[in-house]
Amino acid sequence: MRISEIETPAIVIDLDIMERNLRRVADYARSHDLALRPHTKTHKIPALARKQMDLGAPGVTVAKVGEAEVMLEANPAELYVAYPVIGHGKLQRLMAVARRTKLMVGLDSEFAARQLSDAARQAQVEVGVLAEVDVGLNRVGVNPGEQLLALGKAIRNQPRLRLEGITFYPGHIKAADESAEPAIEALSALLHRITTEWKRAGLPLNIVSGGSTPLLFQSHRIDGMTEIRPGTYIFNDKNTWFMGACKQEDCAATILTTIVSTARPGQIIIDGGSKTFSSDRLANSSEVSFGHFVDAPQAVLGKMNEEHGFVDVRNTGREFSIGDRLRIIPNHICVAVNLHERLYGVRGDTVECVWPVAARGKLQ
Repeated sequence: MRISEIETPAIVIDLDIMERNLRRVADYARSHDLALRPHTKTHKIPALARKQMDLGAPGVTVAKVGEAEVMLEANPAELYVAYPVIGHGKLQRLMAVARRTKLMVGLDSEFAARQLSDAARQAQVEVGVLAEVDVGLNRVGVNPGEQLLALGKAIRNQPRLRLEGITFYPGHIKAADESAEPAIEALSALLHRITTEWKRAGLPLNIVSGGSTPLLFQSHRIDGMTEIRPGTYIFNDKNTWFMGACKQEDCAATILTTIVSTARPGQIIIDGGSKTFSSDRLANSSEVSFGHFVDAPQAVLGKMNEEHGFVDVRNTGREFSIGDRLRIIPNHICVAVNLHERLYGVRGDTVECVWPVAARGKLQ
């Protein structure tokens, strides 16, 4: 099958770039003695999780129980659910996962710990737990200091739970250039204080899990961190490129679209809208656009309906015709993948593989 035979809109993965991204990050983690537990939220495909583990990752990360169930297909030695699991039904399903692989969960409340402990006791399994601390994003995670220590002690006292350490997500740092230096230094100092207090309290600290794609190649500078959980790095996107975390040539995923209308002067309509790209804006920017046109860099996808992409082509200096195909690097590839049923892996002009997006829509 050739690229020209792919029905659009479709996400196309350049296998050479993807494989280079995977090797580069695996080598980085190995050289800095960091465990790499990649987040599968980006690709949502067990075969790609298997590739990551074959390159040295001890296991993978997911957010939801449904994703954990799907990723069992990759036969992971370890599976980390980086999300508080609340509710009897979800916990019963999670215990079925725990019977098939070594399971670890991140949580930020004694309530979640008690529910997890009750489920693990009934299922006669043991679950590893990381206490989540907020380091600046203000999303989940308790405050450093007494709140975190109290959470750690509460987890330690729950039957069938094995306290492994601390988890955090520095999602408030959205740059990978010099502008991020003060924030990186502050994060390292904060984590040093957190881990010092944790050890002084006599709590186990086998794992300090953190990291993100924007901070990926600065991870070795974060004092005390032992493992990283990047996700987007496998494909990258316009956000990671514009944050300085990668270059354009590191973007493996593009959305292939077809021009379906040129009826309005200075504008073309492509066959992909909000159901193809997602409506995520570019981070750290006031720019109103939803991707970068590889074949026409001055084109602007500035408006979308569900099935229509409105593209301003007035500054492109070229003509467009109905039926022309255009490749676009989306702003946020993770959300875009969740909108598609399959991904096409290509090398040159040849489609080598087609992957069903098995964890698509696994929200529960």
